[in-house]
Amino acid sequence: MHQYLLELASLMAVFSFAIVVPGADTAMVMRQAIVHGRKGAVLTSFGIGTSLMFHVTYTILGLGLIISQSIMLFNVIKWAGAAYLIYLGVQSLRAGRVKIDTAAMEPVQRKEQSALKAFTLGFLANALNPKPVIFFLSIFSAIVSHETPAGVKFGYGLVMASCLIAWFVAVSFFLTTPKMRVGFEKASTWINRASGAVFIGLGLKLAAEKAS
Repeated sequence: MHQYLLELASLMAVFSFAIVVPGADTAMVMRQAIVHGRKGAVLTSFGIGTSLMFHVTYTILGLGLIISQSIMLFNVIKWAGAAYLIYLGVQSLRAGRVKIDTAAMEPVQRKEQSALKAFTLGFLANALNPKPVIFFLSIFSAIVSHETPAGVKFGYGLVMASCLIAWFVAVSFFLTTPKMRVGFEKASTWINRASGAVFIGLGLKLAAEKAS
């Protein structure tokens, strides 16, 4: 038991840095909070966390090693992820200023985003990124013993996914406080443009990635 706690602590020490570093997931949650409100951002956060378990699962099953060693599979995932990020970027650039009902503190939208769509946005943004393949394969290989039972490894993944969800839910709540929302409305046009540029930039960067 002591060995497993030490492994988990080591994993979390590394993973905690990966959580707070801004990336496509952060940009996604920020835009959801601005455009679709707290509910949309929280659901997207759960989608991102669920996607992390997807990565952890195939890494434990050994598929991560196959993907990391297969140029074709890596490129299929890479190009799908790059296309998706660029699509999100274009959608953000096309969006105008977000008008917010200051009484309800919710964005005024032409069409309400469904819970499934909000969740799926977060899931796909993370699932279609091949970088977690290398990340989880690397840290699990370096930190977790081959003798550690698969069930325990899944437990590690659940803890990591829960922490990721908690982080983005906290971000969602922070970004949807009344003062923050009023400020976001004033700057929403530029925020949409900035997030659009970030998504496109990340998509192009991902497209240039090479399997190692």
